[in-house]
Amino acid sequence: MEEGPYKYIRDGNGKVSRVIRIGTRKSQLARIQTDSVAAKLKELYPDVHLEIVGMSTTGDKILDTALSKIGEKSLFTKELENALERNEVDLVVHSLKDLPTTLPPGFTIGAVLERENPHDAVVLHPKHVGKTLETLPENSVIGTSSLRRAAQLKKRFPQLEFKDIRGNLNTRLKKLDEKEDYAAIILAAAGLRRMGWDNRISQILGPEDCMYAVGQGALAVEVRARDADILEMVSVLHHPETVLRCIAERAFLRHLEGGCSVPVAVHTEVKDSQLYLTGAVYSLDGSDSLKETMQTSVAAADKKSQEEVDEGVQRVGVTASKISGEAQNDAERLGVDLAKLLLSKGAKEILTVARQLNDAR
Repeated sequence: MEEGPYKYIRDGNGKVSRVIRIGTRKSQLARIQTDSVAAKLKELYPDVHLEIVGMSTTGDKILDTALSKIGEKSLFTKELENALERNEVDLVVHSLKDLPTTLPPGFTIGAVLERENPHDAVVLHPKHVGKTLETLPENSVIGTSSLRRAAQLKKRFPQLEFKDIRGNLNTRLKKLDEKEDYAAIILAAAGLRRMGWDNRISQILGPEDCMYAVGQGALAVEVRARDADILEMVSVLHHPETVLRCIAERAFLRHLEGGCSVPVAVHTEVKDSQLYLTGAVYSLDGSDSLKETMQTSVAAADKKSQEEVDEGVQRVGVTASKISGEAQNDAERLGVDLAKLLLSKGAKEILTVARQLNDAR
């Protein structure tokens, strides 16, 4: 039954319940991620009927161009947001790192789930098994479509060569294994682990080798901002520490005006009620870089905030009314302050040159 924008279902006993439709990209990883969120919701709300709706996005269709060249920030999210806007789905599961730091009006991130390992991983061609980036033969070709990864790794491993590789995880692993084009590829550890391919991870890159992308490893649930009942429903999925870390990271990126087409990297951790944020910007070849660390107290996160959290407040696209507003503000301020520090040291120039060079490629 359709009742206004919502869809209901009546079971054999005449009991009516609302159907919640979840939109997802069609790739295997997207489905796995969406299914994991659906399973959590089902556990928390056994009476709710969930329906999963798969769709293809622009990013999934344009497979022959480097991501950074396509220049569209909402590459993997646009079609899903259109469906959300047209009430065809009620929520959408994304990798948080695919979501722009400013969402279109009317949308919000209603849940940021506990982060999987956010680091990047090295996956070796079978013939190089047991090696690391350090020990691969000179001039070995490493596949990555990320300017951020390439910039950091070129600087750290000047003896290696870096080439673009596109496609979803399955496609990239196939290209690696079945051809001799690449000695290794760099992928997010989180995706490999969610796919159950931990055994292909030869090396996890620590922050000294390669800092990760903003929001990497975290799943986000995007909803219509005005849909109070759905917002309320998914808000229990929020993982407070991940939320604060990702708010800081997103605020940093937003203030720098970075996107897919510039090399920006971060590292965050929460230790003893302190949130530490390291952020960096790089030239395309990594020769020029700026990196700083700042910290702030997020002690307020532990006690339920005194202030009444304004339901409608979004911080870098995130609505988290059950987490201390004070702690969220501190996290957001940390990101902005770190961006201001890097900008005062010349980050703008580095990023502008990187953007121009990338556009000219």
